[in-house]
Amino acid sequence: MSHWHGNRYSEISVVLIEKIDNKRYKFFVGRCPGRLLTSVHSKKETAMPETATASPALPIRPAAASALSASSSALDVRLAARSGVFTGHTSGVASAHVQVNLAILPAALADDFLAFCERNPIPCPLLAVSKPGSPALPALGLDLDVRSDVPRYHLWRYGERVAEVNDLRAVWRDDLVTFALGCSFSFEHALLAAGIPLRHVSEGRNVAMYRTNIPTQPVGVFQGPTVVSMRPLKAADAIRAIQITARTPQVHGAPIHIGDPALIGIADIGQPDYGEAVDIHADELPVFWACGVTPQAAIVAARPEFCITHAPGYMLVTDKLNSELLLGAQA
Repeated sequence: MSHWHGNRYSEISVVLIEKIDNKRYKFFVGRCPGRLLTSVHSKKETAMPETATASPALPIRPAAASALSASSSALDVRLAARSGVFTGHTSGVASAHVQVNLAILPAALADDFLAFCERNPIPCPLLAVSKPGSPALPALGLDLDVRSDVPRYHLWRYGERVAEVNDLRAVWRDDLVTFALGCSFSFEHALLAAGIPLRHVSEGRNVAMYRTNIPTQPVGVFQGPTVVSMRPLKAADAIRAIQITARTPQVHGAPIHIGDPALIGIADIGQPDYGEAVDIHADELPVFWACGVTPQAAIVAARPEFCITHAPGYMLVTDKLNSELLLGAQA
């Protein structure tokens, strides 16, 4: 069961289909707060929200959230999020595909944030950057829209999180630049393939994430602590996990700490700052990897007038394959 803090509100996807002729249809999708829409009687009686957008004729039906699994395609996950059907965390879904963290900032801050990522490549491995105002990341997928294809987003103003939403079209601006950063969910596919059990995956939980006392290298207004994700492993599995993830530097690489969480400033391992706690058995060690939520800590320090991030654990699933990120993989 997933949980999160802060205010939330219900939304309803509004879907209208207009028949053009026997072969073509227009398909419109928009969202509005559930409390404002009590019933839909007909197309004439229902006004489309201002955020509605049109998609091409003969739309693909999104998969039901319950149908998503490790074998789902990246497009299945994105379409389900885009339609509002899927609002859950993405750990364990479309497991062969690269998942990315998002930081979406005004163009005036883009150069400093790019330099921040370059100076902190382990917690902030940069995979793609958009053009200002563009919701596309063509290097990561052709049918991909960063405004709608993530199950949950966080909106920030002056370093404070002000809302959690499922769609960005109502708040999108022409000066916004999207940064896509590697995520540890991508190397989990390799760990599971090697027979290394991951408790949060088997229990259907979001991974546990913690702020640490490990500083990042500051650039301009961006600075703050490194955030880590934790997975409990037996010693032999931890050694194998180091060997496997060391080959994935674009999704955080090898662990940055193993063992006593107090040594990196974590006071209570049972109370993660993000995600969900899992049990650590007596024969297991907590293994910590740098985490792509680190930019959110830097955003709190930078206090931009407006920015957007993914909700921790609720990632953008791309068409890129995890196998493409392994060192030594064929180009």
